[in-house]
Amino acid sequence: MSESNAQDKFIAMVSAKADVSLPISEFHPRSMLHNVVHEVHHPRCSVIDYHNHLDAQDPAEVLKIMDACDIEHIVNITMKVGDEAVEQIERYRTADAKRFSTIGWMDWNGADSPDFSGFIKLTMERIDRLVAHGIVGFKFWKDLGLTVRDASGELIRIDDERLAPVFERLGSLGIPVMVHLGDPEAFFLPIDANNERYEELAAHPDWGFYGAQYSKDALLQQRDRVFQRHPNTTFVGAHIAENSEDLQRVSAMLDSCPNVLVDISARASELGRQPYSSRKFFLRYADRILFGADLVPEIEMYRLYYRFFETDDEYFEYPTHASRQGRWNIYGLYLPEDVLRKVYRENALKLLPQLR
Repeated sequence: MSESNAQDKFIAMVSAKADVSLPISEFHPRSMLHNVVHEVHHPRCSVIDYHNHLDAQDPAEVLKIMDACDIEHIVNITMKVGDEAVEQIERYRTADAKRFSTIGWMDWNGADSPDFSGFIKLTMERIDRLVAHGIVGFKFWKDLGLTVRDASGELIRIDDERLAPVFERLGSLGIPVMVHLGDPEAFFLPIDANNERYEELAAHPDWGFYGAQYSKDALLQQRDRVFQRHPNTTFVGAHIAENSEDLQRVSAMLDSCPNVLVDISARASELGRQPYSSRKFFLRYADRILFGADLVPEIEMYRLYYRFFETDDEYFEYPTHASRQGRWNIYGLYLPEDVLRKVYRENALKLLPQLR
C-alpha cells in the first residue's frame, strides 16, 4: 500500500462516526485511572449519625451494622405523626435507649382550618406530647413553602409570622429545629438535556419543582429570615442547609446566623466533587458541622463516608442508594483528626445532652 493510500485510510478511519444507540441509563463506564485505594473499615473515633430515617428498619439489624461500623448512636428522624410517631419513638427506645433517639416531624393536619390560631395551639400540644416521649429535635420539611396551604388556599410561607410561636416554643424547650426547606438547584430546573441530574429526575419526576411558586432562592431567603428572627432557637440546616452547590452562600448564612449548624447527610456527592472548597469549609466551620448519613444503614455505605472524610483518595463512587445523583465521582477530603472528632461526634453531643 502506498503512503498516500495509507494516509487516506487513516483519515477515513478517524473521521468515521460511531453508529451506536445506547440508552444513557445503560451507560456505566468504568474508570481507567489506576488510583491508590484506602479502605477505611473503622473511623478515627466512634460516630454519631445525626440524620437518618429508620421507621422501616429492624432495630436489631441496625444495631449489628452500628457495631460493625463504630456507630455509637443514630438519631432517627421519624416521618410519622400522632400515635404512629409515638410508636416509632418507643420502638427504638425499647430496642436500646442509649443507641437510638428520635427527632419529631411537623404535623400539618389542620393547617387549612379557618382558625389558624387554633392550629398553632394544636401544634404546641402535639410538640409537648412528643417532648414527653423524649424527642431530641423537631423537623420542618420542604412541604412548608412548596405544598402546604392555609384555609385561603395560599401557600404557607416559611417565614409566615403565624408560625413564630412554634419556633419560639421549641427554642424555650431547648429542642433543636432541623429544617429541610428546599432541594438541589437542579430540582428547580427543567428536566431536560441540560440538567445535570437528568437521570435521577427522569426516574422521579415528582421530585422536580420547576415552575413552583417560590424559587429556591426565595425559599432560602424566607428560611434565613426565620433563623434571624429566632436567635435563641438552635437550627440544623439539613443537607448543608440545602445549598451544597454554593458553599459561599452557606458560609455567609452561617456567619450571619450563629444559632445554625448544618449536617452533611446525603451530600458527599456534592461536597466530594469540589474537594478544595469543601475542605476549606470543613476547616472553617468544624464546630458547626454534623455527620449524618440519610441512607439506609449498610456497612459499605458508612465505610464510603469514612473514606471520603479521612483519605485523599481520588475519583471514587460516593455513598448512595437507588439512583445516583449525577454522573460524577468524588475525591477525599483528608480532614485532620481534630476536625474529624468534631464532625463525627463532638458537635452532635452538644445537641444530645443525654449522651454526655
